[in-house]
Amino acid sequence: MDTAETEQGGPGRADADAGTWRADIRRLIRAGAPPGPWKRGPVLAALALLLGLIMLLHAQIPNRIGNLGSLVETLLPWFGLFIPVLLAGALWRRSALAVAALLLPVVVWLNLFGGLLSDKSHPGGDLTVVSHNVGAANPDPAGTAHDLAASGADVLALQELTQQARGTYEKELAKAYPYHTVQGTVGLWSKLPLSDTRPVDIQMDAGPLAATKPAHVKMTYNRALRTTVATDHGPLAVYVAHLGSVRVNPKAGFWTAHRDRGAQALGKAVAAEQNERVVLLGDLNGTMDDRAFAGITSRLRSAQDAAGDGFGFSWPAKFPMARIDQILVRGVEPKSSWVLPATGSDHLPVAARISW
Repeated sequence: MDTAETEQGGPGRADADAGTWRADIRRLIRAGAPPGPWKRGPVLAALALLLGLIMLLHAQIPNRIGNLGSLVETLLPWFGLFIPVLLAGALWRRSALAVAALLLPVVVWLNLFGGLLSDKSHPGGDLTVVSHNVGAANPDPAGTAHDLAASGADVLALQELTQQARGTYEKELAKAYPYHTVQGTVGLWSKLPLSDTRPVDIQMDAGPLAATKPAHVKMTYNRALRTTVATDHGPLAVYVAHLGSVRVNPKAGFWTAHRDRGAQALGKAVAAEQNERVVLLGDLNGTMDDRAFAGITSRLRSAQDAAGDGFGFSWPAKFPMARIDQILVRGVEPKSSWVLPATGSDHLPVAARISW
């Protein structure tokens, strides 16, 4: 009887059909259900991994196309702003996958810049140095000179000095700084004696007519100098430099040709320096994360990185986004480094306290 009913579509066949129907319903429910937290947000997860890899492998990004590698390294700290944006997206999508992927850029960014979030300054120091691009278009050079003298700097380096403003700075700083030298568009004012002062050729003009220009014409546009400051602890070699400007445009990308040429020449000059104690002050038109400065950073270290509080951004003055004004040292110990209040320039002055 059971066999016959089954063969004729009796209760056995009905039970099988009901089981198939229930399985179909379950599959439809599963197909229509939202994906789980580990399957949501694959695009956000991919973007998080890409962000982490860009920061982790920034040195491998080639410069062949528009100096892309240098541009990324210049803006590297700001890549961290993408992390909270991606985190907000991951939380909105309730994506555990994206949150887990964000661990990579978080760890990489903290490894690169986490040390700058704390105050590494220490009390004391033997010498205060200040560097400032005073700005060729500065409407108040006298006020800028007063502000810089009030900083208490023992050694004061200025860049972008114009012929019109040079006399103002010399007059206003004479009382506080009995020793000074100006070589082209850069100068150094000091409370301590100077000696062995000379211009440094950073090859700003490498064109075919460069060799034919008279010496006095070249000197007018000289942008680097080297001098020796006599301290109580012995001679200190001080370099002042203003490297070439950079540009970002659609055709050339991140254009840095003059700056990079100057950085190479400056690196060679520092490498050849016989004095074991060296300070480099200047507007280098780049951050020390940029590979273009490898010849300099391999021999000098940043006072801001060693003893600063925060990132120490110095340009532009109204909304600082990068530290392109640098204080780099060798053979002396940075105790503190900071950014001074704005003057009439489009740069902020930077200062450091160093000791032996």
